[in-house]
Amino acid sequence: MRHRAWAGLERQAPVTVEVHVRPGDALRALRAEVLAGLCGDCRPKELSPKWLYDERGSELFDEITRLPEYYPTRREREILEAHAGDIARASGADTLIELGSGSSEKTRLLLDAMRGAGTLRRFVPFDVSERFLRQSAEAVAGEYPGLRVHAVVGDFGLHLGKLPRRGRRLVAFLGGTIGNLKPPERARFYSELAVGLEPGEGLLLGTDLLKSRERLFAAYNDRAGVTAAFNRNVLRVLNRELGADFEPEAFEHLAPFDEENGWVEMRLISTQPQAVKLPTLKRYVNFAEGEVLRTEVSCKFRAEQVEAELAAAGLHLTERWTDAAGDFALSLALKR
Repeated sequence: MRHRAWAGLERQAPVTVEVHVRPGDALRALRAEVLAGLCGDCRPKELSPKWLYDERGSELFDEITRLPEYYPTRREREILEAHAGDIARASGADTLIELGSGSSEKTRLLLDAMRGAGTLRRFVPFDVSERFLRQSAEAVAGEYPGLRVHAVVGDFGLHLGKLPRRGRRLVAFLGGTIGNLKPPERARFYSELAVGLEPGEGLLLGTDLLKSRERLFAAYNDRAGVTAAFNRNVLRVLNRELGADFEPEAFEHLAPFDEENGWVEMRLISTQPQAVKLPTLKRYVNFAEGEVLRTEVSCKFRAEQVEAELAAAGLHLTERWTDAAGDFALSLALKR
């Protein structure tokens, strides 16, 4: 369904908001995940990282991005500041789609570059939070008079096929979020995205690059304990949404680098034997002392790995940029 919201600026184009997430979808998905990942035979116990990002979790993550140990946000912005114009020229796009758009702060660098190149026609922010998406879409529309803003409320794991098809499109998937997907999930994502693209349209992909174990550990186990608070917050989400009785302080945060899988793994480790009630599911879940609940993986990449995975989906790597330190990469891949 579509809704139109008109803002007060005379030259501001209307904002279209297309909604594909129904009321109750998130709660149903959370219940299904808890039944499979906590109450089922999954070892280790596991939840997907999207449940980390309620309002409080998003605030904590914003704090994380400003920590001295946490480099990805700064490095990606450095690349965009240096190469947004190159990206606009190389893509030839007139429509920018941003997956997981959030506040679209970094995206403004791309919008400015596309406007400077004279190609910018349409912006499509895509996010699961309707309230936040409406606010950010209106803000962008107000800053870019005449820009058509078509916001899509959806889950990129379910609704990639719903992306608007008008214009010559560039899909931006920034922040290293692709690293939260395990290899089979990444392959499915690339394939589904590629199917919906026309030849010459592309993907701008942000990836965190493999680096020393010490720096990776510091980035996800900060001394101030912000990442620990962010991780434990998911237990408060379960308490609020499912009536559970988790004691967050009875779980220790640890995020080691898994050499075999090439990812940082966010863990909550039970510090004691405990049985947690899940009243709305009429279940309970047992934790042994030292048992792990995995809340996120964050894959780290080599350049050749990214290129090969994109190529397997029919996306040809045309340009690649890194920050001066070589910590992070932006890759532009076009469909043949």
